[in-house]
Amino acid sequence: MAQGIDLFAELKKEFDLKEVDIRTYSPLSLAFIGDSVYDLVIRSYVTGNGNTSNNSLHNKTIKYVSAKAQARIADSLKDSFSEEEMTIYKRGKNAKPSSGAKNAGLSEYMKATGFEALIGYLYMRGKTDRMLEIIKDAVGVINE
Repeated sequence: MAQGIDLFAELKKEFDLKEVDIRTYSPLSLAFIGDSVYDLVIRSYVTGNGNTSNNSLHNKTIKYVSAKAQARIADSLKDSFSEEEMTIYKRGKNAKPSSGAKNAGLSEYMKATGFEALIGYLYMRGKTDRMLEIIKDAVGVINE
């Protein structure tokens, strides 16, 4: 994979954000940003596959971003996570969210939260190449 840009590092410079030790972030904070980053990458992937109606784009995107889909992805990919990645995934999975998923059970929601925390962690650490590798594998899991 070509050398990726560290978008978060660029944002920190542009917005003069202070340096914070990523290890001090709660898993739910990591999941918060991970959810958005994952959604953006998937929306880019779906939109990049062809111009179509917003409703069609939305329906295609849901296939990848729902808690059920993310739980399936986590189950399929977790054996490929490094020790560090598995630690972050487990921290996210074991976090106590204040709300639940609309269309998923608690177990699926917790796995999805772990997956989102991992994506957020990789994003904030500037590990864009690894983040995109996992998301590409996630797309493969859903497309099987």
